[in-house]
Amino acid sequence: MARRKRAAQRKACSFEVAGLFDHGSRVARARSMQHGSTDLKPHLPNHPTQLYLIRHGEVEERYHKVFGGSRIDMGLSDLGRRQARAVAAWLADTSLDGIYASPLLRVQETLAPLAQASGLKPVIIPSLREVDFGDWTGYRWEGVKEHFGVSAFDWLEIIEEAGIPNGESGHELAHRVRPALEKILHDNPHRRVAVFCHGGIIRVILALLLGQPLKHMAHFNIEYGSISVVEIQPEKKHAFEIELLNYCPPLA
Repeated sequence: MARRKRAAQRKACSFEVAGLFDHGSRVARARSMQHGSTDLKPHLPNHPTQLYLIRHGEVEERYHKVFGGSRIDMGLSDLGRRQARAVAAWLADTSLDGIYASPLLRVQETLAPLAQASGLKPVIIPSLREVDFGDWTGYRWEGVKEHFGVSAFDWLEIIEEAGIPNGESGHELAHRVRPALEKILHDNPHRRVAVFCHGGIIRVILALLLGQPLKHMAHFNIEYGSISVVEIQPEKKHAFEIELLNYCPPLA
């Protein structure tokens, strides 16, 4: 019953995502070419691989709505630890072959229940750390407007086009994340692997796979403790499929 329910959740999500990107995809490609973007779409292997992209759980309350990025190494809240246990429980009957992760504390605390239950040793990849928000680091979302004169809600577009002062640009992010993604895919033929990281990095991975500008990933909610599943299918017309997006397992 649990497997049938999970399959239904994935199928419903897959149709929703496909519909979103079928609509307006030509416009997205045109804009990307207009801005002179380099084609950073990763080299996909010739074997299928299933990626479970997992965002860390909710962070400590004092860091809610704060741009922490890669510079503030915060831990999880009580709710975040419950979300970590929920992720582990939901993946309990999935035969994972490996775990990859950002080195930051909030990610390490999120993956701990799954690593303990599965016996898998996480592979730490420094380039999966969160975005460097530069001068925005430590500011609350509402404070960004006051101090920098821009809306924090446009952060993906700002990163890609103007850049945050002393922070990473969209181009730098893509160059950082792409080699890690390629290595994970090429090292795991016909396997299922979990990648524990951050909301910003999950959006970068999706943008790389889709060949779309990073700012278009603002349409996707990637919540604390959520699971998104991407399957690389090189033998099919579409090289990959998003099977599940932003699914938050029920808390115990």
